Amino acid sequence: MKFASSLVLLTEALRKLPGVGPKSAQRMAYHLMQHDREGASLLGHALLQAIEKIRHCARCNTFTESEVCETCLDPERDSRLLCVVETPADQLMIEQTMTYKGLYFILMGRLSPLDGIGPKDIHLDKLMQRAADGVVAEVVLATNFTNEGEATAHYISETLKTRGLKVTRLARGVPVGGELEYVDAGTIARAMLDRRAT
Repeated sequence: MKFASSLVLLTEALRKLPGVGPKSAQRMAYHLMQHDREGASLLGHALLQAIEKIRHCARCNTFTESEVCETCLDPERDSRLLCVVETPADQLMIEQTMTYKGLYFILMGRLSPLDGIGPKDIHLDKLMQRAADGVVAEVVLATNFTNEGEATAHYISETLKTRGLKVTRLARGVPVGGELEYVDAGTIARAMLDRRAT
């Protein structure tokens, strides 16, 4: 049985989403066409509008509809602190903690030589210019604790230290509410090394 080429194109487009395989994409496509054409229209319109309006902030590289994002323009922010994260989603998570009041730089990725992703691909030249603006006093590295995230943090740290900047890294440890017997040994070891006085 052959289906309309538009349905095949929709299914292939949905497969571009992270974590969506062929079966899931097919189910979504059928659902939208069979039960929620209005939702499909809203989704299509929202995607087109986002593509047309969203761009990168000239200062921190996050997503915005303006030349400079609201966070960078906020006079209440401590411009001496610059937190480096991999994605806008990571920035959002840090913001939700309500513990950080500095500014950000979003890499839009992480170093991954095996995937062909080098320093230029994650805007490190732009980060170096921003960090060396004469205002930033401390760069907080908040990349993920994956092999690639660690490598990215190390590379950035070494590069910034040569410029005389203070560089710090997020602490790692046992999660709140976590029971030691269920936490992996690497996390416990890191928590022990990063312990602090009470």
